[in-house]
Amino acid sequence: MPPSKRDVASMVQALFTLVASLERARRASPGASTLAVLEVVGARQHVRPSEVAELQRVHPSLVTRQVRSLEDAGYVEVTLDPTDRRSCLVSLTPEGEEELARLREVGLGRFATFVSHWEPAEVRTLTALLQKLEASKATVSERERRPAGRRWAQQPGYTE
Repeated sequence: MPPSKRDVASMVQALFTLVASLERARRASPGASTLAVLEVVGARQHVRPSEVAELQRVHPSLVTRQVRSLEDAGYVEVTLDPTDRRSCLVSLTPEGEEELARLREVGLGRFATFVSHWEPAEVRTLTALLQKLEASKATVSERERRPAGRRWAQQPGYTE
């Protein structure tokens, strides 16, 4: 039996509250935006700034400023794209790799503090449920491709 509308509403409220608080923390912490860009560049060495912007769902001008700042700090190297001389490619420097590792540790330490009074099994359960939610979301999005105008409330999947 699918979850009730009330259960789904409670879950959505909890997720929105969490996402909003994480977003506020990200905006308040200069290291968070640095980490986000370094994560993308580190995962995709020699990446175009436009790809970073697309992956982060931000305006390209924001990424351009961030990349300049990271280049000034010595964390990234910017080179001309040999396949498109109008664009550039961004890659991590050794200093950037060190900063990425440092920022990851800071973030992990912060989250470890959040769950320090939890049982290890609770952390693993939350992880599994979040992964399951993301997989379900991806499956529904892929399957759905619904016509314009169709509303979520009209979709089957929860009970009154």
